[in-house]
Amino acid sequence: MRRGSYGFDAPWALGGLVLGALALLALAAVSFATAVPAAGVVFVFGALYTLASAASHLYTTRRGKFAVWAAELDRLGGDEHLLDLGCGRGAVLTLAAERLKGGRVTGVDLWRAKDRSGDGAPVALANAAREGVSVELVTGDLRRLPFADDTFDVVVSGLAVHEIRDAEGRARAVREAHRVLRPGGLLLIADFQHTPAYEATLRELGVTDVRRRDPGWRYWYGGPWFNTVMVEATKPSPTD
Repeated sequence: MRRGSYGFDAPWALGGLVLGALALLALAAVSFATAVPAAGVVFVFGALYTLASAASHLYTTRRGKFAVWAAELDRLGGDEHLLDLGCGRGAVLTLAAERLKGGRVTGVDLWRAKDRSGDGAPVALANAAREGVSVELVTGDLRRLPFADDTFDVVVSGLAVHEIRDAEGRARAVREAHRVLRPGGLLLIADFQHTPAYEATLRELGVTDVRRRDPGWRYWYGGPWFNTVMVEATKPSPTD
């Protein structure tokens, strides 16, 4: 159980699913009342399907994504310097800090309220305090990171890069993540859009140890048709 307040991912989408299910149930009631049972049955099944999608979304945003990231971060040794790109309220940031007692954890964001509810540096710091961990926060653009080359042992990002609207901007963010990662370092980018392009950008940079994979149902926002994909890469050493 997390002690921090991490809001809801895409609350408008969750609300839309719930409202859609209620509308379908209303149509089912009208259909049965007007002696059109076949349509009523179809609407009931549609409502149940939509409610199941809403339940999947709610589970992922409140529990599932934390379980996925906890498993991903459990591989760390405990003394790495980690950067979280677009850290928002600190959901991934605080999980990393719990596992890096001998390391350092830095989060970077523009600290603007976007798709998630109430993003902001004060919220991230408050969540870190509630979780009993120490983090460093930096204001910065993912396309122009304010860090030197080869600074971090690990770079992670959870559902942040897709928020950059243009393809070149997203490519620049991936290139920046690669730039600040030390040779031999680990890169993990979770997103539900544009992941083939992220992989292609990394391969253009000479990264051969890169793959996209599905972390499973715990990271579905409504069902398998809206799954999150994890892009995992290791930055090559000069001798590779």
